Amino acid sequence: MRLVHHRDGEARALEGGVATETLADDVERADGLLSQARGLMFRRSIPKGYALVFSFDEPATRTIHTLFVLAPIDVLWLVDDEVIRVERLHPFRGLAHGLADTVVELPAGAAEGVEPGDTVRLEE
Repeated sequence: MRLVHHRDGEARALEGGVATETLADDVERADGLLSQARGLMFRRSIPKGYALVFSFDEPATRTIHTLFVLAPIDVLWLVDDEVIRVERLHPFRGLAHGLADTVVELPAGAAEGVEPGDTVRLEE
């Protein structure tokens, strides 16, 4: 499974950039209550190419914190695969909210170039 970023068509045309890129090829789903509560807390490092994906039944405001997260992370809030918000959070002091039915946590820098309006999808 991999996490793929498709840039917004208008931005792609203006910048002449790459239309599609793989954000992560090592994707873990946080499906259970315990794995969702733990997230990336207490992990000594987050490898390049890794993503933790939280999926929910309905869009709602989702809060992400970095208390006990030992490395900076990039967070994506998605609704129906559309990027709503992108934020870099720092260890022990990051807190952000966003509307989402899916939240993705990545190592810092992995979401460089991802913008609201883009599409991010899990592909088998």
